[in-house]
Amino acid sequence: MNTCLLRCIYACIFLLLITVTPERARTLWKLEALWWLLTLLVALLILLPIILWTKGYPFYADNTLFIVTFITFGRYIFLLPHTFLAQWQWVKLALIFVCIPFVFYLVQQLNGFQTFLDENGPEALVGAMPYEQVLSMTYYVRTQLLLFAVGSIVSVGLFPFRMIVSIWRKRNLGRE
Repeated sequence: MNTCLLRCIYACIFLLLITVTPERARTLWKLEALWWLLTLLVALLILLPIILWTKGYPFYADNTLFIVTFITFGRYIFLLPHTFLAQWQWVKLALIFVCIPFVFYLVQQLNGFQTFLDENGPEALVGAMPYEQVLSMTYYVRTQLLLFAVGSIVSVGLFPFRMIVSIWRKRNLGRE
């Protein structure tokens, strides 16, 4: 593993341990791990029809990124007080600025998907199948990718405002 990544993980664990009680820290890490497992399970379930019935689908990485981003950022927007992130003011401040290029990256990936559809047609997403299956599968692939892409773009766009409110509440009111 990269040493810089390990140092960041150790720093996050250290910050968590000095800002909350050990019992609360364990609970928050367990909840975070559970949420990540649920997120990956949902992503797998959504991508399972694509994995099983299409050949050469070019957007697995983008699709997974959109699903994970939508669920994770939505969770942080609505359940922030129940996450490890609630206590870390500097991390929240950094995430505000990280979200700006991330939104542009997500829009660029969605644009790449739309461009692929325009240039190759929707049938290129699923490969050779019977006609009825091509119609239903292209509808499923296009609809779910657009849903999670737009949802992730919106949630990443709202996330900095939620962080600003959280920082303000912690600084001025002393609570999350």
